[in-house]
Amino acid sequence: MAGAYVDVPADWATVETRRAGPFVTASTFRRPDGTQFHWTSRANRKRGRGSSHGSLLWAPRAIAWWIAILFMVGSACFAIGPLPGYLQAVGSTGDAITYFVGSIFFTSAALCQLIETGVAPRSLTRHHSHRARRLLAIKARRIDWWACSVQFAGTLFFNVTTARSIHPSSGLAAGKNAIWTPDWRGSICFIVASWLAYAEAGHGWISWRPRSRGWRIAALNMAGSIAFLASALGAYVLPTTGEPASLLWTNAGTFVGALCFFAGAALLLPERVRPDEIGDRGAPAAETATT
Repeated sequence: MAGAYVDVPADWATVETRRAGPFVTASTFRRPDGTQFHWTSRANRKRGRGSSHGSLLWAPRAIAWWIAILFMVGSACFAIGPLPGYLQAVGSTGDAITYFVGSIFFTSAALCQLIETGVAPRSLTRHHSHRARRLLAIKARRIDWWACSVQFAGTLFFNVTTARSIHPSSGLAAGKNAIWTPDWRGSICFIVASWLAYAEAGHGWISWRPRSRGWRIAALNMAGSIAFLASALGAYVLPTTGEPASLLWTNAGTFVGALCFFAGAALLLPERVRPDEIGDRGAPAAETATT
């Protein structure tokens, strides 16, 4: 399976391979006994060490569970932050702290995703022991590694911008300007990461696979990233007026984006228990992704 990262038994034959650009996202294999095995990059990552521990709602020994919970908490913070009543209740500093706390949860979840890519199974027939050096290795052939790495960088940008907004000496215009400069970088990182994850789940740069839970998660994250970018554009301070371009865009984009991220994170809980498209199949995959 050229371009992929898993070890395939020598006596398995490749029936079909799907790609998103240079990245292999799915393959179907025929075993010597004639049965078939369908592999996808996303599902393979989700069946990593500890993925089957615990129940649907409580599985603290599973890293995929932590990814879902941390993203849900972080998304909730960003959804609450732009609500007018909340700002009046806690004040500008309290509101800024809420965003900062949410960004820390985002970064923690993104770090867990990077770890998840490092401990993903390398064998189709058994689990190998994981080594710490794999967590730090650059995995340029893997679309999921690129998606998680870019997303992690984006969360770091949000850490910086939300921390700056807490400073009480910054006025409205100064604060918006300080947030804007790195915020658009973080939002672009989210767009790129979401598109890579979408391509991985849909096996192509453009796809329509709503029956796949992984695809729905990636699509929700893409929508949330677009909404966050709209928020960043709205926060841009116009040099002619010294005011943000649109506070409506800023607040609405943050709120809608956070809701999309929350919904996508919530779907990670059932996906951990039953990832899409991995295991035995009676026939080769016939679905074709648009590229």
